[in-house]
Amino acid sequence: MAPFLPMGARPELLLAGGRGAVLIDTAGRRLLDTTAGLGQCAVGYGRAELAEAAAAQMRALAFFPLAGAATEAALRLADRLVELGPAAMSRVLFTSGGSEGVETAIKLARLAWHHQGEADRQVILTRHGAYHGATSAAPGASGIAAFQHGFGPPSPGFVHLSPAHARPLGANATDVLVAELEESIEEVGARRIAALLAEPIMGMAGMIPPPPGYWPRVQEVLRRHGILLITDEVATGYGRAAWFAAAHFDLAPDLLVTAKALTSGYVPMGAVLAADRVQDMLGGQPLMHLFTFGGHAAAAAVALANLDLIEGEGLIERAAELGARVLAELGALSDRPRVAEVRGAGLMLAIELTEPMPGLKARAIAAGILLRPVGDRVVLTPPLVLTDEQAERITAFLIANLR
Repeated sequence: MAPFLPMGARPELLLAGGRGAVLIDTAGRRLLDTTAGLGQCAVGYGRAELAEAAAAQMRALAFFPLAGAATEAALRLADRLVELGPAAMSRVLFTSGGSEGVETAIKLARLAWHHQGEADRQVILTRHGAYHGATSAAPGASGIAAFQHGFGPPSPGFVHLSPAHARPLGANATDVLVAELEESIEEVGARRIAALLAEPIMGMAGMIPPPPGYWPRVQEVLRRHGILLITDEVATGYGRAAWFAAAHFDLAPDLLVTAKALTSGYVPMGAVLAADRVQDMLGGQPLMHLFTFGGHAAAAAVALANLDLIEGEGLIERAAELGARVLAELGALSDRPRVAEVRGAGLMLAIELTEPMPGLKARAIAAGILLRPVGDRVVLTPPLVLTDEQAERITAFLIANLR
């Protein structure tokens, strides 16, 4: 059963392998990948270094899930994430992916307030159009109706704000959004709100960077009302915009959710980073929360090797430089009637169309390019190892076909 397809439907592509930013299907067809899966495969396909890291750890000890036990690989990874994360981060809780991470962060925020004697702080502020996962609480947090339809009532306790998107709101977008936040806090009551959960750059909504000045002002409002900030960096972490987009916007979140490119998708793994404030609020109380595969030793070994590749090959700097260049080249599309907006940050890019373009994906595949049109948007999240020549092929195809 494949995601987003009817039960029993066959997948559109049968993939057999890949190298760098190129996928190979079972017929031997080579497809230049603009997706990195769902943005996770930062270091590209076929990296023997990651396979060898997993094998070496598995030969020693793949995993041992028991309270009070840990492995050296998991502890080393926790230290590395604290080192890479925002300055106040001091604790790491491992998960198997992003949805689990969002659930964990929501529970931690509510639990922290419970231990502070403010158990009424249960409400989580989120945003329309945001995607935060597909488990239980996560669809309630997400502002996308398709992920809630037919599954019964969404989990309660979420209040949705407008997307942080400048184009529909105009030149005063930040003022409008901050005023809405203040009004929502007043309406709900600050003493009932545990946290704001938000992506620094909105991913599934269409690679939407916030308007200028948005994050510093939002952070000031939250601090003034004592509300925690949870940044969902599942899509943005490990090089799309910086090591973490929080640094890109000078954010100091209380909780940070990460997954995807932590292992470049080679094995499932995620993590939640917690700041000193949350640690202090929990007051040393036990956390009755776990995932069987959280902190999996082989996954941690892969993550460590993956972070070494990202750092050693300069992929964060590469993503910033190449992303800026591709965005500038795609700017040639901005005056076309079919194109509403070209936007992005780093290697998180999108072209918003005035209407969907049926057949665009098939034309791209015929040209040897795997493209991901999503409704009226074409999103680009290629592996960070994309070459200059490959980037030029992608931009040339889009400029020639988005008429």
